[in-house]
Amino acid sequence: MAAAVVRGCGGLSRRARQCGAGGPVPHGQRAVASSATGGAVSAGKSGLAPWVPVVGLEIHAQISSNSKLFSGSQVQFAAPPNSLVSFFDASLPGTLPVLNRRCVEAAVMTGLALNCSINKKSLFDRKHYFYADLPAGYQITQQRVPIAVNGSLSYSLCTGKKMSQMVTKTVRIKQIQLEQDSGKSLHDDTRSQTLVDLNRAGVGLMEVVMEPDMCCGEEAAAAVRELQLILQTLGSSQAVMAEGQLRVDANVSVHHPGEPYGVRTEVKNINSIRFLAKAVDYEIQRQIEELENGGTILNETRAFDSKLGCTVPMRDKEGKQDYRFMPEPNLPPLIVYDAKSLPANMNHQQVVNIDWIHERLPDLPSVKREKLVEQYGILPEHSFTLLNEEGLTEFYENVVKQTQMKPKKVIGWILNDLLSYLKQHSLTVKESPVSSFLLADLLNLLEKKDISSTAAKQVMAVKAGNQKVLNKLIGLVQRETQGRSNPVLVKQLLEKKLSE
Repeated sequence: MAAAVVRGCGGLSRRARQCGAGGPVPHGQRAVASSATGGAVSAGKSGLAPWVPVVGLEIHAQISSNSKLFSGSQVQFAAPPNSLVSFFDASLPGTLPVLNRRCVEAAVMTGLALNCSINKKSLFDRKHYFYADLPAGYQITQQRVPIAVNGSLSYSLCTGKKMSQMVTKTVRIKQIQLEQDSGKSLHDDTRSQTLVDLNRAGVGLMEVVMEPDMCCGEEAAAAVRELQLILQTLGSSQAVMAEGQLRVDANVSVHHPGEPYGVRTEVKNINSIRFLAKAVDYEIQRQIEELENGGTILNETRAFDSKLGCTVPMRDKEGKQDYRFMPEPNLPPLIVYDAKSLPANMNHQQVVNIDWIHERLPDLPSVKREKLVEQYGILPEHSFTLLNEEGLTEFYENVVKQTQMKPKKVIGWILNDLLSYLKQHSLTVKESPVSSFLLADLLNLLEKKDISSTAAKQVMAVKAGNQKVLNKLIGLVQRETQGRSNPVLVKQLLEKKLSE
């Protein structure tokens, strides 16, 4: 999983530079990605002004709710196809939408966390387009007056030669709107047919629209990772990208300073933060190379091919699509209240109260990081890593509570040793064979000088799955006992002790 704090936009990937639509650019004509502290990139061909990349994002977050946005159908990942479909989801005649209060509360909570203004009156609209997995032929969304507007999101990047300098940036949030998801089309190339699963049809989404305030893939990745952490902290979305709960559309264009924005392309449905960074950087490079070779940029929708590391065309947007937006006739305006506007005789359980939600907001990731730095004296970049890996903050704090070692030294063992072992074996923190209790015991022994740093690392390595290191531990025992111990018995005792 990509870190919320990432290195500065100091250069595009090698593959991104090589996969341009116009082929490799001759030496001296290539532009490079923008820095984290400035928008413009260096000039390409001699004499030309530098290029300014512009990146905006549209993010669809699936709301954590037991049922769908407008029906009582259950929401469950990987359920048997078409097993969670109500009459309304299938768009049978005579069915009507009933708004899910939980989804409204989640959207309000997210809007407040992102510094948005909450519209006390928002409206629903029909967005018409035909696709096989959209049974009604339209999507219910909020095009005219969304539930939240004019917010902001701060995120951080590491810059400098050693990536030791942190820079905080802010992206404006244009709006957050409630809308229903479509179903899922499954393309069977072998049989030349497309199958449709409507389990996802009608699931509640929050679309978070970010203004084009970013200038490279790493900025986009850092912003999305920070949003993901916020959503997970709030509980408004699980935001697991591998399960399609967070999907990103990236709008990318380039232009010269002082000129209007260039023609933008939209890279659709990116389902990984790492792929987002690669897709944006590739698309910036492709557009620069296309323009410097005398070509033009088409206003088109593209997809990111993760295997090739390139974006590929999907469809053009030369003729603006007419979605025929119209007010949703079956839903009244959505009204939410605050303490001042709540009528005295109103049943509190039947309304959404903005102030009530605001009072119950948990500490956001930025606040948690500040507390970690203040409480334990660790570096700010270490606080990002602790929060970025699920369960790592709790692991760290458990170790600190149980060991005599100073928190500053503990963080080194966790980040440099434990995490490296876990990543080598593709394990999460929750799957760690080295428990917080074991690590605390090792560090206590180390502090007492009962064992060496080398021995402690070897114990961790064995627990993390490296059995070859076990022989080294047996060797240490043999050396301490001057060869009088039974190696077989020592091995059995070590294996028993390390398995506890």
